[in-house]
Amino acid sequence: MRVLIAAGGTAGHINPALAIAGAIKKADPSAEIHFAGRKEGMEYRLVTQAGYPFHHIEITGFQRRLSLNNIKRNIITLWNLALSGPKARAMMKEVRPDLVIGCGGYVSGPVVRCAAKKGIRTAIHEQNAFPGVTNKLLAPDVDIVFAAVPAAVEKLGAPEKTQVVGNPVRPEVFQKAGERDAIRAQLGAGDRTVILSFGGSLGARRVNEVVADLCAWEQKEHKPVLHIHATGQYGVELFQNLEKEKGFAPGESLVVKEYINNMPELLAAADLVISRAGALTLAELEAEGRAAILIPSPNVAENHQYYNAMELQKAGAAVVIEEKELTGEKLVSTVSGLLAEPGKLAAMGKNARTLSVDDSLDRIADALMKLVKTP
Repeated sequence: MRVLIAAGGTAGHINPALAIAGAIKKADPSAEIHFAGRKEGMEYRLVTQAGYPFHHIEITGFQRRLSLNNIKRNIITLWNLALSGPKARAMMKEVRPDLVIGCGGYVSGPVVRCAAKKGIRTAIHEQNAFPGVTNKLLAPDVDIVFAAVPAAVEKLGAPEKTQVVGNPVRPEVFQKAGERDAIRAQLGAGDRTVILSFGGSLGARRVNEVVADLCAWEQKEHKPVLHIHATGQYGVELFQNLEKEKGFAPGESLVVKEYINNMPELLAAADLVISRAGALTLAELEAEGRAAILIPSPNVAENHQYYNAMELQKAGAAVVIEEKELTGEKLVSTVSGLLAEPGKLAAMGKNARTLSVDDSLDRIADALMKLVKTP
């Protein structure tokens, strides 16, 4: 069996695609899996590191704000769009896939559409509560639509062939969840509340600013916490300046990193997570059963992080603070309120755990195997 998976743009599309690839290989060790994406995108590095063949297709999105630079970018997008059909057809001829899967990003569009027109079995996976434009356009033409949450089913527009399967979570997340006590001991957490905060690999300026206010409050009030914060690539210098300005410093109660390389371990140790609301982050919070304060990024298509976050707030697993309402005082008061109520964080964590679809990968792989075997 040959499988072609198209995914690109962000880790939120690529990591589920890689997880699905692994599940297919587990179900059928003889499967030959290829990936399609942009060489300039994050997908090229992640896919080639994982050892899968990679096929380049150049496709970009339209810029809605009118400026001279965006007009130029839109002309390039039109050119790429015109070439994407022939490139997708050439890719099908080269790979000869039995199954094509789209996991989001603009690259999924021409690849999955071409496969569907040729009668090749097709499927898409939507990670968000508010689906992306590409998946909404593809849904009517594919054989199976996988949705992460029930809220996405009607929005995708093909409820009769949509299966709610959750978001694929790395197996090590579940493994580390069972090692919570040992990991907390390694961190020297003791009986303290462990707070984990991050704004993404690049670093969200606003998240860094308000977390700095929170860290200053924690140290001034001598709160019994161990706070681990990741600044992101562009937040390192900013956070160092905020430490001086607000009078707090890394030490026994605060660990500051640029990037978190051991996220499953730190999620296992945490009592409260403060983060953006990307679909994969939320899936890992649910898998680990962690309380959260979610700050949806306003700079994403269709404001989908807000809709992702609200699913957890409705379940009593998270508190959502929109960035337009976000201040240091608001974050401090929210954390203070949660810490003041005994058992509150544990109860929120249990609510998060009820949302997890632990067998997401098994569900997806089983459905795909049945699809390929269907006459």
